[in-house]
Amino acid sequence: MRLPIQINEQSAEPLYHQIEVQLRALIVSGQLEEGTLLPSIRELAQTVKCSVITVKRVYSDLESEGLLRTRQGTGTYVAKVGEQERDRHRLSAVIEALDQAVTAGKRMQCPEEELIELFNEVIQKHYRQGGNTS
Repeated sequence: MRLPIQINEQSAEPLYHQIEVQLRALIVSGQLEEGTLLPSIRELAQTVKCSVITVKRVYSDLESEGLLRTRQGTGTYVAKVGEQERDRHRLSAVIEALDQAVTAGKRMQCPEEELIELFNEVIQKHYRQGGNTS
C-alpha cells in the first residue's frame, strides 16, 4: 500500500513529525480504515526517503496513542478508533495548527485583533467561498 504522505524537506518541522501528523490525519479522518495493513517500516522509509529509525518512531508513537497495532510477523495495522477518540485527535490536530499560526503571527508582531481578522478571512475563504481545504 502506498500512503499519500508528502515530505517538505525545506520545512523546519522534523521529518518524523511531518510523517506522524499526516499518518494520524489519514487514520482519524477514516481514510485508512481499521485493519488496513501499513507498509513495513523499511518500505515507508524508502518511499518518503527518510531513515528506518524515523519511521519506527512514528509507528511507535502512533501505536502508543492507540491508533496502530503491530502483530509480530505480520505487520502494522490501523487499530479500531472509536468516535470519541477520533474527535479527540481531530480537535487536537486543529488546536496544534492554530497554536502554530498564532505563534507565527505573534512572531511577526501582529496584534490580536489583526490575527482574529485574518483567521475570519481564512474561514470565509475555505467555508463560504468553497476554497481548497488541504
